[in-house]
Amino acid sequence: MQHWFLLASIALVFFGITGITQKLSTNSISFELSFVWFTGAFVAISLVIAATMPLDWRLSPALVVLAGIGGLLNGLGALTSFAALEKGGKASIVIPIINLYPLVTIAGARIFFGERLTVPQVAGIICALLAVVLLAQEPEAQSGMKIT
Repeated sequence: MQHWFLLASIALVFFGITGITQKLSTNSISFELSFVWFTGAFVAISLVIAATMPLDWRLSPALVVLAGIGGLLNGLGALTSFAALEKGGKASIVIPIINLYPLVTIAGARIFFGERLTVPQVAGIICALLAVVLLAQEPEAQSGMKIT
């Protein structure tokens, strides 16, 4: 097994469990407080990495800004995912939908880098979009009143 594939598989498990913990936390506390604790964990991991890994801190201001924007967008995405879960979204629906974010990346890669898609890749994108539509289908809530 290739090293990158093993790491990606571990990430898949971590992210899958994360969806469950996010829903459990937003069932009991506000999405804002859940996000604060989520961010605290990120800070702790970042401090461990900074203290234990050899990092090259000589970066251009443009790279710092670019990385900062990436972190900001990641944080906003996480915050809105917590909000979606707290506002009644089912974990089994919200988490798969928000994890289709690579579709946005694919569009950006096409626009900014001129990357081309193959027919099977386009078919995969269509299937992913269809999955979003199917996952978002919810039966109408049944009310106690019957109108005749």
